[in-house]
Amino acid sequence: MGNGARMTRDLLVQICLEQPEAVEDFPFGEHVSVFKVGGKMFALLPFGADAVSVTLKCDPGRAESLRHKYSAVRASNFHKKHWNRVFLDGSVPLKEVQEWIEDSYDLVVDNLPKTLRSRLQQEIKNLGD
Repeated sequence: MGNGARMTRDLLVQICLEQPEAVEDFPFGEHVSVFKVGGKMFALLPFGADAVSVTLKCDPGRAESLRHKYSAVRASNFHKKHWNRVFLDGSVPLKEVQEWIEDSYDLVVDNLPKTLRSRLQQEIKNLGD
């Protein structure tokens, strides 16, 4: 992904689905894509909103500091303490959003049952090698 890549909904879908065993689901209706691993959500991506945004799981302390650093990062109505909604208005670098998606995925994997968690962590490690 080059620096010139523009943040689009399709690109976000691609980044989410690149995570090992990630699936796209529509438990809240067809207006929002929900990305899950091991049956647990790590990203929510609405369709058709005026501004493209993605809601991601985040460590509570980090969530707070990202909200202070970027006006495009806000507390999510979903669960303010653990989730941030990131508005993709161009003010947040693509690389950062990609890292936050990966962090959200990792936080969810860390809370999965041990056997599944071990297998996914091995897959993540193999991607990095």
